[in-house]
Amino acid sequence: KCIPSFQDMDDYLKGCRFLPKLNNEIPGERSATYKERFSSLENLVLIMFENDIVVIPRETSWFGYYPDGAFEPVLPPQQTKLYQEDWIGLKALDEAGRVKFVSVPGGHLGISNSDMRKHIVPYLKDKPSASASLAATWHAIGEALGLMGNDVGVLLQSST
Repeated sequence: KCIPSFQDMDDYLKGCRFLPKLNNEIPGERSATYKERFSSLENLVLIMFENDIVVIPRETSWFGYYPDGAFEPVLPPQQTKLYQEDWIGLKALDEAGRVKFVSVPGGHLGISNSDMRKHIVPYLKDKPSASASLAATWHAIGEALGLMGNDVGVLLQSST
């Protein structure tokens, strides 16, 4: 039920508890706070995995999606209502040059250490909490990939 469908948008909006709310998709219930917080980000790095078979279409990693009433073509984020009406502040962030649309090879969450260093670490450097942020990021990725303590530690050490 947490997959938006032009065929049954009402079911999606009623059946999915978190995504419509976070994306400010519920008409009449759009949160100015969500938009304010999201648009206050220094940078937003959106990573699309080129061979993703979990997130469909994979362009949703960039907030792209199908047009209303069709399964193709996949619209780039700039052509979606979420972006054009700036429901979450994505348009404001993008127009300020603070959104990075990154595409990497591999399947869902299959980012390599070198791509992590190239696309994510630069935004964590020179921040007081950079080490903690990097550790938390690696830990979350490790958990998502089913890695355990030592494996996550190896990933973390190889990224610094």
